[in-house]
Amino acid sequence: SNVTYGEITSVHGHDAFLLEFEQLEVLLAGIFKPQVAAAKVQVLKFGGTSLANGEGLSKVIEIVGAKKAAQQPIALVVSARDNATDQLERLLALASQGQDYHPALDFFKAQQTKPLKESILAHDFEQLSQILAGVALIKDYSEKTKDQVLSFGELLSAKTLVYLLSQQGLDAQLLDTRALIKTNSDFGNASVKEALSKKAVLAAYEALDPHIIPVFTGFIAANEKGETTTLGRNGSNYSAALIASFLDAGELQNFTHVDGIYTADPSLVAEAEKIAALSYSEANELANFGATILHAKTIIPLIEKNIPLRILNTFKADNEGTLISATPTEAGIKSLSVIADVTLINIEGRGLLGKAGVDARIFKTLGNAHISVSIISQGSSERGIGLVVAAKDATEAIISLEREFEQDFYAQDVNRIYAVDQVSVISIVGQDLSSFHKPYNALIKNQIVPLLFNNTVTGKNVSLVLLKKDLNKALNVMHAQIFGQPKKVNIAVVGVGQVGGALIDQILKTAPQIEARKGIKLQVFALLNSKKMLLNAQGIGTASQDWRSALTTLGEAVHFEKLFSYAQEQHLENLILVDNTASTPFVQHYEHFVRNGFDLVSSNKIANTLPFNQYKSLRETLGEHQKQYLYETNVGAGLPLIDTIKLLHLSGENITQIKGVFSGSLSYIFNTFSTAEIPFSQVVKEALHNGYTEPDPREDLSGNDVGRKLLILARELDLKNEFSEGVIENLIPEELQVLDAPGFLAQISKLDPIFAEIKAGLAPDEVLRYVGILGGDLQKEKGQLSAGLCKVPKQSPLGQVKGADSIIEIYTESYGDQPIVIQGAGAGATVTARGVFGDILRIVEKN
Repeated sequence: SNVTYGEITSVHGHDAFLLEFEQLEVLLAGIFKPQVAAAKVQVLKFGGTSLANGEGLSKVIEIVGAKKAAQQPIALVVSARDNATDQLERLLALASQGQDYHPALDFFKAQQTKPLKESILAHDFEQLSQILAGVALIKDYSEKTKDQVLSFGELLSAKTLVYLLSQQGLDAQLLDTRALIKTNSDFGNASVKEALSKKAVLAAYEALDPHIIPVFTGFIAANEKGETTTLGRNGSNYSAALIASFLDAGELQNFTHVDGIYTADPSLVAEAEKIAALSYSEANELANFGATILHAKTIIPLIEKNIPLRILNTFKADNEGTLISATPTEAGIKSLSVIADVTLINIEGRGLLGKAGVDARIFKTLGNAHISVSIISQGSSERGIGLVVAAKDATEAIISLEREFEQDFYAQDVNRIYAVDQVSVISIVGQDLSSFHKPYNALIKNQIVPLLFNNTVTGKNVSLVLLKKDLNKALNVMHAQIFGQPKKVNIAVVGVGQVGGALIDQILKTAPQIEARKGIKLQVFALLNSKKMLLNAQGIGTASQDWRSALTTLGEAVHFEKLFSYAQEQHLENLILVDNTASTPFVQHYEHFVRNGFDLVSSNKIANTLPFNQYKSLRETLGEHQKQYLYETNVGAGLPLIDTIKLLHLSGENITQIKGVFSGSLSYIFNTFSTAEIPFSQVVKEALHNGYTEPDPREDLSGNDVGRKLLILARELDLKNEFSEGVIENLIPEELQVLDAPGFLAQISKLDPIFAEIKAGLAPDEVLRYVGILGGDLQKEKGQLSAGLCKVPKQSPLGQVKGADSIIEIYTESYGDQPIVIQGAGAGATVTARGVFGDILRIVEKN
C-alpha cells in the first residue's frame, strides 16, 4: 500500500528497496489480475443439404473459417451428404433383389468424390462394394448389415470435409464415433451407453492439439463388440446433442437449409412464420410430434447441461435462427407439427368394454416387437381402441396383435383388428382445449373430419389424426385460424354477364383493402359461362379486363367433376359457389357442389322456387354438410329484405302481410311510362339497355319474377306454397309468349296500343304499379300469392317510388297498421352484384 511504501522509504530511502518493490508489484499484479474464462466450445452440426456439392460445402468451410478467425473453440458433427443415406438404402434394395446395382453405385461414387482433387475415399468404396456383393450373393441382408452400409454416408462426409478444410489451411481431424459412442446391439435404432461414451469422447477430444478442429461422424456408433450401429433416422442431431453434452459446450448450433423452426412446414404452408425462441419443453413437444428438423431424443442431453440449441441456415450468414433454451417463452400456440406417414390401427370387440388388462397386453405386444405407439384413444363407453404407429410398422403391429388376441377372437371378445392407411397426425403445440373449437370448426367447415384426437397430460398439445389427402388443406386452414393470418376464400363464379362481370370487377378492385382491413383474402379461382371454364388456384385476373380475355382464350370445356378435382388437388379451402345465372338446369347441381365442400351464394331465384320437395332436399343437404346458402339479392336486389324477414320470423313476430313493388325492372318501366309521353315498347327497350331487365324482358313482364320473389318470402316464413299456386298477371299477349327472345323484341311494338289504352284510363292523380302481395293467414301451412298491374294514387307510398326503386311494406301483428317499409334500388347489375358481394362476406364472417 502507499502507506507502507511511504513509511519504509522515509527511513531507509527509496533506492535501497527499489528492486524489491518492483518484484512485489509484479507478483501482486499476477495474483489479482482478472482471470478471463476460456470460451466454451461450440458444437456445429451440419446437415446433409449443407454438405451437398456446390454452394453448400463452400458455405460450411466459410462458417468454420470465420469461427476459427474469431478464436472460437469448435467441434463439428456431420450428417451424410445430401441424399446419400437414401442412395445407400436403394443400393441395398437393388442388391438384395438381384438387380444390377453397379450403375447406381457408380453414380453414388461420382457424387461423393465430385469436390475432391485426389482419391481419399477409394478404400471406403472398396469396402462398400464388397458388402453389396455379399448381399447380392445371398439376396438378403440383416439390420446389422444395413447399419454397416448406411455408416458409409457419414464416414465419407466427414473425410471429405476434413480434406477440404485442410486445403483451406484449417487443420481438422476425423473422429469416427464408432470408436467413441457405445450402444447396445439394437441395430437400426441403438440405445447409447452414455457413461462409456462420454469417457471415450472426452479422451479423444482432449488428446487433440488445441488448434485442430475435431470432425465427429453423426448418426453412427458401435456396440461393445465394435460392430457398427446407428441411432435411428435423423440420429445425427442426437449425436450432436450427446457430444455437446459430453464436452459441456456453450452452444449447439444446428446448420440446416432453413432459417429456423417455423409455425408450420413452410413447404406446406406458405404463410408460416419463423419462431425466434422456444423453451426446451416446447422444442421437445415439436420433436416428438414430427418436427423433422429435430430428433425426438435431441433435447434431453441438452436439458441436463442447460446447453442452448440454435437452428441456423447454412446459406444465410446474417440469420439468427431459432434459439432453444431453458428460458421460458411467452405462453401461446407455437407451431403445427406433422407426422406424415402413420397408420391408425383399430381393435374392436364387445369383450373390450370394461375388461382389465387389455391396454397392458397391447403395449406389451407392441413393445416386444419394438413398435412405438404415438397416440392411443379409448372411450370408457366404447368397445374399441385406436392407436397410431409408424406406417412402416403397421403390418408387423397387426400380425403381433392378432397373435396376442387369437383366443379372444375365438371367444368373440375381439371382432376385428384392422388398419386405416394413408393417415397423418397434426399436433398443435401450445394449444389447450379452451380455444381448440376455433381450428376444429374451421376444419369441419372445410369438410375435414379428424379420425380421432387427443390432448397431452400437460393440456397444452392437441393432436389430430386425419386422412393424409387432407393434410395440406388442414394445415393451411388451421394455421390461418390459429395465427390470425388472412383467411383464404376461394370463389367459383358461374355466369359472367352483367351481374357476374360487375361482381368479379368489384372483387378484384376491393380484395386488397378487404385483406388489409378484415384479414380475408378473396380470390376467384374459377370462372364459368355456358360454354367455357377457367381455373387458376392463385386467383384469376388482377385487373378488370384480364379475366375476360383469359376466359375467352384459355378457357376449357365446362366439366364440374374436373372443377371439384382441381379444388381438391390444389387443397383450396373455404370454397364458395356464386351463381349469377338464371339457369334452371344449373340449379340442379347445387347439392353436388355442397357435397364437394362449397357454400352457396346466388342471385338466381330458381333454387328457392323449385317444387317444395326439391327445395327441402337442398336445405337438408346444406344442413348435413354444415354449409350456408345466402340469396339476399333474390328479392329486392341489394335491399336487406330477406334478412329482415328472417329476423322477424325467428323472433316469433307474426307477419300478417307483405306487399309492394318487388320488381325494380317493372318499377322503372311503369314509373317512366306513367309520366313520360313515349311508347311502352321504347320504355322497355331503355330498361333492357340499362340492365334493369333480364335479357328476355318477358321474364319481368310475365310477372314470373315477382311471383318467384313472393314464393321465396313465403318459404322464409316456413310456408309450403308452390309457384303454380300464385295468381300472377302476365302482361304479355299469348301470341307474343310463344316467340323466342329476338322474335319478341322484333314485335314488341304490338304492346304499345294495349298499354296506351291502360294509361288513358288513369285519373290525373294515379300512376301504374305492378304490385305483389303475400297475404292470407300466414300462420297456416300456405299463404296467398298474387301479383298484377294496379292503379295507385301518386301520393301513396307505392305511387311515390322513383326510377328503378323497389318498395316493400311488411305488416306485422306488433306494428299493426304501420308497416315496416324497406325502399331502395331494386334493379341494376352493379347494385345486384354489390348485394351478392355482401352475401359472400357474410358467409366468410360466419365461417
